[in-house]
Amino acid sequence: MSLAVKVLGGIDLISAVVFLMLIFGINPFLQLILFCAGLLLIKGFFVFTGDVLSFIDLISAILLILSIFFTLPTILLWTPAFLLLAKGFVSFV
Repeated sequence: MSLAVKVLGGIDLISAVVFLMLIFGINPFLQLILFCAGLLLIKGFFVFTGDVLSFIDLISAILLILSIFFTLPTILLWTPAFLLLAKGFVSFV
């Protein structure tokens, strides 16, 4: 696998950790939330090239941005956390 796939997988893993921090009541830095949301949003634009998994990145970026302003239900945080964790893990295997 190429280095780019591992870097993109690392972004997924960091974003999953941010979601887990939100789930367990640890307040991540606003800059970290915005950084992860921005990178996921950029990665999510690959959905227009036919990559279906990039739809997960788009939804996750939107949920991260919404989590700044609102307290989201836990199920809306667990689902992208597990999906991003799985995507990131597969990138390194």
